Amino acid sequence: MTTVEDEKLDSGSLTEKRNGKFKPLRVWPAIVLVLLIAALKIASFFVQMDAMAVMITLILGPLVLGLLVLIWWVTFSRASASEKALGFFGVVAAGVAVHFLIDPTMRGPGQILIGIPIGMLAFGIVAILMKNVLSMKRTIVMLLATLIGFSSIALFRNDGMWGSGQLGLDWRWNETPEEKMMAQRSATSGEAETFTDEQFEEWLSEPEWPGFRGPNGDGRYPGPDIATDWKANPLKLDWKIPVGPGWSSFAVAGNLLFTQEQHGEQETVVCYAADSGKEIWKQHINERFFDPLGGPGPRATPTIANGMLFAQSAMGDLQRLDPKTGELIWTKDLKELADREPPQWGFSSSPLVVGDIVVAYAGGADGKGTLGFDAETGELVWSAKSGNHSYATPQIVKFGDRESVAMLTNDGVHLINPATGDMLLDYEWPFGGYRATQPHVLDDGSMLLPTQELGTRRIELASVREGSESAPLTATEVWTAKRLKPDFNDFVIYEDHAYGFDGGVFLCVDMSNGKRKWKGGRYGKGQVLLLQNAGLLLVAAEDGKLALLKADPSSWQELSKFQALEGRTWNHPVVIGDRLYVRNSQEAACFILPTTE
Repeated sequence: MTTVEDEKLDSGSLTEKRNGKFKPLRVWPAIVLVLLIAALKIASFFVQMDAMAVMITLILGPLVLGLLVLIWWVTFSRASASEKALGFFGVVAAGVAVHFLIDPTMRGPGQILIGIPIGMLAFGIVAILMKNVLSMKRTIVMLLATLIGFSSIALFRNDGMWGSGQLGLDWRWNETPEEKMMAQRSATSGEAETFTDEQFEEWLSEPEWPGFRGPNGDGRYPGPDIATDWKANPLKLDWKIPVGPGWSSFAVAGNLLFTQEQHGEQETVVCYAADSGKEIWKQHINERFFDPLGGPGPRATPTIANGMLFAQSAMGDLQRLDPKTGELIWTKDLKELADREPPQWGFSSSPLVVGDIVVAYAGGADGKGTLGFDAETGELVWSAKSGNHSYATPQIVKFGDRESVAMLTNDGVHLINPATGDMLLDYEWPFGGYRATQPHVLDDGSMLLPTQELGTRRIELASVREGSESAPLTATEVWTAKRLKPDFNDFVIYEDHAYGFDGGVFLCVDMSNGKRKWKGGRYGKGQVLLLQNAGLLLVAAEDGKLALLKADPSSWQELSKFQALEGRTWNHPVVIGDRLYVRNSQEAACFILPTTE
């Protein structure tokens, strides 16, 4: 006779047989991984990423932990073999599908920083919540949650990464600042400024700011004496205009401003009227460089010399233009000459003109690193070796009475004879990353070599043969300051002290011993300009604010601050007289500085 208890036993046996291949999941590893992913993602919004190790941990840590969630699933979760296979291949298929659905600007960093961590976080959370659901249903729900997590980035586009490690996101369907700018330019295309040949000749004969970081490439300007209380004496906005994306600064000659921008699929050199911001002319080449961290557009700044204008595109086209009309005189493809592709963040070095030679950094192998061209014809005159990963600009430096071209790269620094290309100094200080800042020559002839992560090194130069103009140079280390580690943010020198960036924090370093004097003020990955006669520092912060600091080694003293631009600002500011010119990847402006006179 069958009892009720027997029926219950038979029923339980049937259920056990039916669900025998499914077991409750071992979820404690998933709990640990999920908590770590969440903690790192939250920390990334609050922790300053000044140290490279911290940045790597906060940026790549969630990705690695997300992959560990998948490894946990296929090795340690107690899921059945069919569940593991479905889960693994389902995650891979979801990732591939989303890759083709998202905006192209989100591919790569958007997936690494946001999509994959969120998707795997969802995978882990659902696995924890459904650990006791003994059927394929839990795996299907986990995959649906993962797909939703991966797809979260499909709503956005990426305008590039901020120095904090966060992506600049906007809704995918919104107009970009570049699209708005182009629409406005199209509506006002017939309003270009015009000037006489005599005016052009006068302005171009003595350019006040002929190229990247000024006449000497050191980011200093003699004056003026600025009123330091900007609340009582505010800056006056003279004009503000939308511009195309790019990290170019300005070259200035009288009433002419030269810069580089991206206009759709055309990289463009533009000449503006300094007193109005109105366009005078533009010249373009049909190319568009984009990287998901730096965003689109050119990186270099035009150079004015001997009545000529030179520009370097991010894709590698060195151009000579007529500064009066923008007419293209000649162009040289550095990719072809150096037999290489554009570096990770594009060709970023600005041209340097020394006499009748225009110098460009190409980074090619077999002695094709730094190239010297005839400025008039564009013919290659010489080539010299250099490292293959640099975003610094060739810079003229003086040692005694002789000039040389300093090129700072991942290999170290090379000093090159600008007329012949002969190597005067090959100082090896190899670095596994890139160098993107300028060397400095001090009054005693020693040189500063700034380097991300490694710090800044002071070397002392000496000639092998005294009195010989062509003799090679030697260099010995004086000190290395580990506390001054600029990324692509140049520093300035004032009264034997360096003022600049260590990560995203501003600081002062004593040049006699490399010791830090103070550290204060967070301006992100900004840029600094020295107003030498006034002993003041103009800091263009990454968030578009402009700060005025006193160049004083005793303490950090921020005198005034105001919002000059909207958006991410990596471009170097320029001051001519009492006029301040600033720009970023979406707008440019001219402000009248309040003076004490």
